[in-house]
Amino acid sequence: MSDLEQLTQALARNLKRWRGERGFTLDALAARAGVSRGMIIQIEQARTNPSVGTTVKLADALGVSITTLLDHERSPRVHVVLPGQGVRMWSGEPGSEARMLLGDDRRGPVEMWIYRLEPGDGTASDPHPAGTFEMLHVTAGELTLEIADDRHVVPAGGAVSFEADVPHAYRNDGAVPMEMTMAVSIPPVQGADGHR
Repeated sequence: MSDLEQLTQALARNLKRWRGERGFTLDALAARAGVSRGMIIQIEQARTNPSVGTTVKLADALGVSITTLLDHERSPRVHVVLPGQGVRMWSGEPGSEARMLLGDDRRGPVEMWIYRLEPGDGTASDPHPAGTFEMLHVTAGELTLEIADDRHVVPAGGAVSFEADVPHAYRNDGAVPMEMTMAVSIPPVQGADGHR
């Protein structure tokens, strides 16, 4: 089975499991996530590979990390991700990509990503649930971060944190590749029965 097939199967199994644990019907999850009921059915039946945006919306609505939705081998205490590993969740211009390195839900959803943006490339994100917090550390090049109507330039070696419940975008307006590490903390979500 290919890596993509494993991820598709894991996503189908985990989405169904977490929807059940939260006590959400298909319609309730669709409304919370802003994703069609039909799309959720296709994902749960492993008939489609959703976009990163759709996967993020579902994870946010369930209050779990994307890694939890994609995880097919859960390690109990230690999870080592070697260079070049991680799940590629987005790619843009040749060489641009975002990889999910780690995620955990034991103390509230938290994720760790690495991004590489080639000159002139960028990616945007819809608002996350209220209380979602992002921290970025630029390791190469220069990041142009747009948060709502504000623009912030972060050079290599710099870091920035912000509330991510508004539209935001990451861009490389420079002449060399930009690389960064990102941590995302997502607030816990209560299920239909009032429990996490």
